[in-house]
Amino acid sequence: MTTVDQTGFFQDPPRLRDEFAEDLALRRYLERVLPEDVLAEIEPSLAEMGRLAAGDLKTWSDAMDRREHEPVLHPFDAWGNRVDEVEISPYWKRIAEVAHTKGVIATAYERAHGEYSRVHQFALAYLYNPSSALFSCPLAMTDGAARTLLAHGDRTLIDRAVPRLTSRDPDQAWTSGQWMTERPGGSDVGLTETVAQQVDGGWRLTGTKWFTSAVTADMALTLARPEGNGPGGRGLGVYYVEVRDQDGRLNDLRVLRLKDKLGTRQMPTAELALEGTRAQLVGPPSDGTRNIAPMLTVTRLWNAVSAVGFLRRGLALARDYAERRVAFGRSLAEQPLHQTTLAWLRVQHEAALQLTFRAVELLGREEAGVISEQEARALRLLLPVTKLLTAKQAVAGASEALEAFGGAGYIEDTHLPQLLRDAQVLSIWEGTTNVLSLDALRALARDEALSAYVAEVRRAAEATTHTDAAAIGKLAVDAADHAVDWISRAIDHSPAAVEHGARRFALTLGRSLQAALLARQAQHDLDRHGDARALAVAQRFAAEGLDLLESPGERLRADAALAREVPLEP
Repeated sequence: MTTVDQTGFFQDPPRLRDEFAEDLALRRYLERVLPEDVLAEIEPSLAEMGRLAAGDLKTWSDAMDRREHEPVLHPFDAWGNRVDEVEISPYWKRIAEVAHTKGVIATAYERAHGEYSRVHQFALAYLYNPSSALFSCPLAMTDGAARTLLAHGDRTLIDRAVPRLTSRDPDQAWTSGQWMTERPGGSDVGLTETVAQQVDGGWRLTGTKWFTSAVTADMALTLARPEGNGPGGRGLGVYYVEVRDQDGRLNDLRVLRLKDKLGTRQMPTAELALEGTRAQLVGPPSDGTRNIAPMLTVTRLWNAVSAVGFLRRGLALARDYAERRVAFGRSLAEQPLHQTTLAWLRVQHEAALQLTFRAVELLGREEAGVISEQEARALRLLLPVTKLLTAKQAVAGASEALEAFGGAGYIEDTHLPQLLRDAQVLSIWEGTTNVLSLDALRALARDEALSAYVAEVRRAAEATTHTDAAAIGKLAVDAADHAVDWISRAIDHSPAAVEHGARRFALTLGRSLQAALLARQAQHDLDRHGDARALAVAQRFAAEGLDLLESPGERLRADAALAREVPLEP
């Protein structure tokens, strides 16, 4: 019999204690933006979620990070009947129950605190997400579906679905899917091949959906082209589909297979064949890409909040481990070079948090009917910028956090690699970085969105009075102003120059507002607590560089040659 040597050294693993109490950045942010009575009312729910995220939720999520807990498709029953049942882990159901009972969706629609209800909701989601085994994804689509149905005002669909989508009762609560991606199109949903036919006063959908997240959802919103409509996004309609009937039978659709993914492996993602699937039209039978805008507003914001949550989780684990791990005679936390790594992680987290929750604030103000015209215009541009920038920060942060554990960060049963695998999808879901950069350009054509966005930067910068904070605010305004000048010159240069620089343009806008908001938070912390840590965060972030722009067209010809392996003339 082989015996295991239990003598000698064994490394103490990282631990979480209370994800709300130990998150100074979140608590100071909430202190700054919320009225005292609102903060006092919502803090107990956040404290409870913080404890759950460090306790039961984390335990269940870690348990699901094993192959035996991944979803399994059973196409047939024992008698050969096609059933397409997807078996999911019992832990997934427990995690779902927490989301419903604690109001991770309901809080936004109960609106107990008016314009601040979205801040409350997304603070819950932010704490919940890293320990949710990505149940935050179906929650995002559920939130997006509820907002979309409400926006289009179909009373029958609203009465049927919205109370279930926003319920706190796990026995009544529904989740929604989002069936957009098809084989020809990917991000270009205008290439959708699914056809919608009117049959006996209703609609039937026929086609294949290539990538459908959370296939175990109760309903979904999807795109299809009504017969006779023209090509492109303008020819699409948005449709409401219930996945199964009252007897549990699939709604004339088949689950072709579950996707084998790099990450988010706990969540069932499938290819679906729609074979006359019964559906109801949501809104007009055209302009579908425009009609899903309410959904994208919400799901892109969920993506950003998830990114911030992953950044915080990587920082929390790496920081705790640094206190426990001793190397070269000292704990990692005492070593200046490792302190630099932890400081960088903190800076990325706080920059992403400030930007994301500013977008959350504006969404809450819009839904409460108190948003200004300028804020509404800024929000249109802020959403794609926030999503693309925070996703990039999350992936880089997860990679750095894993490296902080050395070899242990590469070992699956530590559950640390899951952080990087799951973070990677954030730059793909709801639009890749390049797709969102082009979306940001499209936003410029509407309602003076760019000037409204720069006003956001300027307003945050002007809230600073401390010399060092004000200096950061000025850098932020200068970078935003340069972006305005750059886009004007790029347009004069050529359409290719505009598109070539779109990513740098969007990142510059995002980093400028991040810096201004960090400076504003630093001013608050100095005034309220006499604490300069937030100022140090803002200074380090600004030192990384805010303005990423080049001269319009610079490297355009060289990049074209490098990308396509064609000769480049000197």
